[in-house]
This record gives sequence, C-alpha cells and structure tokens, in this order.
Amino acid sequence: MTETLVGTAAAAGPARPLVQVENLGRVFDVSPPWLNRVIERLPQRLLRAVAGVNFTIDRCETFALVGESGSGKSTVAKMVVGLIPPTTGQVIIDGVSMTNPAHDGQRRALRRRIQMVFQDPYASLNPRWRAFDIIAEPIRAFSLADSRQEIAARVGELLTLVGLDPADGAKYPHEFSGGQRQRIAIARALASEPEFIVCDEPTSALDVSVQAQILNLMRDLQDRLGLTYLFISHNLAVVRHMANRIGVMYLGRLVEVAPSRDLFRAPRHPYTRMLLDAVPDLEMTGRQRKAVEGEIPNPIDPPAGCAFHPRCPFANDRCRAERPEPVAAGAGEVACHAVAEGRI
Repeated sequence: MTETLVGTAAAAGPARPLVQVENLGRVFDVSPPWLNRVIERLPQRLLRAVAGVNFTIDRCETFALVGESGSGKSTVAKMVVGLIPPTTGQVIIDGVSMTNPAHDGQRRALRRRIQMVFQDPYASLNPRWRAFDIIAEPIRAFSLADSRQEIAARVGELLTLVGLDPADGAKYPHEFSGGQRQRIAIARALASEPEFIVCDEPTSALDVSVQAQILNLMRDLQDRLGLTYLFISHNLAVVRHMANRIGVMYLGRLVEVAPSRDLFRAPRHPYTRMLLDAVPDLEMTGRQRKAVEGEIPNPIDPPAGCAFHPRCPFANDRCRAERPEPVAAGAGEVACHAVAEGRI
C-alpha cells in the first residue's frame, strides 16, 4: 500500500508552490496636482517602485527579500497580501489569483489564510484596544468561535503560544515592551489560523537581544504550525538565520535569487557581493572587502540599462545601454551581463 501511494505521488509531479508572483509591477503617480501641472507646464512624474518581479514560495518555506531602503521590498509585500493592487502582473496564492475578478469568491475564502506582521509593533496595534480584543478581532471577523468563552480560551492559548501570560490580555499596548508588542502582533496574525504570513521587517525596530527571541519564536511557530513566510529585511544576518531562499532587490527589480547557503557562500551579482561585504566580519578572516559606494538612484529617473551600473566596478558599455534579463546560475538565477558573459 505504501509503495502504491509513493508511486502515485511521483506520477503526479512536483507540488504546486503556495505562492506564485508573476511579472509583478507597481507604478505610482507622484505628479503635482493637475492644475499645477497645467499652469506651470510640468510633465507627469511616475515612480516605478517595482517592475518585473517573479518568484515562488513553496509550502513551509521562508523566502526572504533583501535590499537597501527604497528597493521596493515593502511594496512587493503589500501587493502580495492585497493591500495595494499591482499595476502589472499578478499574485497567485494556492491557485487563486489576488487580482482576477473571476476569483473573487475564492479570494474571500483565502483571506483568512493570509496574514501580515508589520515593522512597527506599536503603530500596528490599536492603542485604544486591550491586547485581548486585538487578538480576538480576527477570530470574530472570520467566525472561528461561537461564544465569548471559546474566544477567551483561544486568545489565552495564543498568548501562551507566543510567550506571554493569558492575564496580559487585559493590558493596553503602551503597557508592553517593544518585543512584547511584536509578540501580540504575531498572536493576532495567528488568530485566523493562517498558512502564509508576510513579515515586513518584523524585528528592525527591536533591540538586538529581543530580535533573536522573536526570530527564534517565528522559527518555532513555523515548525509547529507548518507556516510559510515571505520575510522582508535589510539585515543579512537575520535573513541568513531565517530564510531557505533569498531574493536580492535593487531599484524595484530582483537581481539575484538563490538558496540561502549558496548566496552567502558564493554570491554572483556585484550588488549582492557589496551587501555581503558590508556585514561585519566577526571571524576576522582578513578577506579583502570592497566598501559600499554610492547611493541607490532616484526611482523617478533611473539609469539606463542596468540600474546598478553607476556603482558597479564590472560595468561596461552594454551594462549602460541594455537591461540584463535573469539567467540560470547554479540553483538560482541572476540578472547581470558580467555574470552571463563570464567576466565575473
């Protein structure tokens, strides 16, 4: 019987990814008001925050997006959960498109299975609500419990699960520390019994020691509950601890995607190398490092060709004129002419 089941699963092929992001893009109109543009004869100004982003996330996997501030990581996160609509492309979660009107009914049922943990654990909590009501709101919204006693029991379980006491439910957000507030935010995210959680820099506002506690909690919850994470961060040490695969973003585009171990051992893209060289070398290996140079360009007026070429030591005329497309590189892919041509 076991052999039959294994053979059937093999014949069915690989499992479908839980999350599929296809050609995702977002353009914001940052022009002055229409009347000002007419009077002052100003052109329309468009900010391309995200362009042509593609990636998948398997079930129970952590996929991380890293990059400097302004690279488009948080915009991608908000489009994935449906907080802002994409200008181009689509997000498909468990076979359901987050933008196709034909999937409206399925999308409503899918909402419960998607949650988000935000960067600021104080701004994301209602200061007028007690912790009990903050955590209970998703339970009520999705009708996951019938009586107040059941809700109270579930909230107590969630508080215990994230390392707090059920009695803490009577307190307001200002009565907790930053780490405790983020635990409440995580408990709220878990209240709807989700499968997929988007974490938008969930530890960047916390002390280093507290960061480690929250990250370990999230890893434990993933193992216990079978969660899938999209993890947004600019901290490569955090990403190395959390992620199975990593996507590196620069000026709204993915420049490299690779398994975590491969990316830290042998980064391909010059930008990835620059980010890794900026990480403090605690082992004092003496390896020569290249200092970070320049700043991320203005996304309203990006450079022609490869957006990284003004800061890249390997740039040539082709890099300045032609935008590179992703090509396979080991177990991942990289968008770099120098890599494709074998120059690095």
